[in-house]
Amino acid sequence: MTALRAAKQALRKEIKKRVASLSEEEKVRQSHVVTQKLFEHPTYQSSQRVAVFLSMPDEVRTEAIVQHMFRSGKVCFIPKYLTNSSHMDMLQLNSLEDIRSLPLTSWNIRQPADNDTQREEALDTGGLDLILMPGLGFDKSGNRLGRGKGFYDRYLERCMRHSKGKPYTIALAFKEQLCKEVPVDDSDMLVDEVLYEE
Repeated sequence: MTALRAAKQALRKEIKKRVASLSEEEKVRQSHVVTQKLFEHPTYQSSQRVAVFLSMPDEVRTEAIVQHMFRSGKVCFIPKYLTNSSHMDMLQLNSLEDIRSLPLTSWNIRQPADNDTQREEALDTGGLDLILMPGLGFDKSGNRLGRGKGFYDRYLERCMRHSKGKPYTIALAFKEQLCKEVPVDDSDMLVDEVLYEE
């Protein structure tokens, strides 16, 4: 294992421990603060086509964001991760009710089924204006520590080849996920901004 991979693994462990010590109430409270910051963000307000992750228990809650997107007439895309690969697509979500019909993955998050071929993939059509990014850790320079599969880094590379170019990226984080410095290499993509409770 390279020194970089070892450093990333150690930091993942440390951050997971920090987030695990947060109560459910505290996670909900911080999620509300971050969500309000997002709703007031000019880039979010002006974005029409937005990709958002459906949150896991150790991530900022995104339910209210998805609801807000449908209320404000934005086109909502959610990740579909391909098992045993680092390939991810962003597929259109049609409504709030649509979420409830999606099957659960082994990570206990909902995503379109493998045989669900009717959905629009964001890059097949008009690209994306904004991606709301999950992650385990972040620093103030925009370096991001993911879960180690490289889904978002590879997706952003695909975005750069789209005629619309790379969308703006905003990471949503609990303040316990902020680090002094995240160890990265050349294949790790920077996020444009990290929203957290200051």
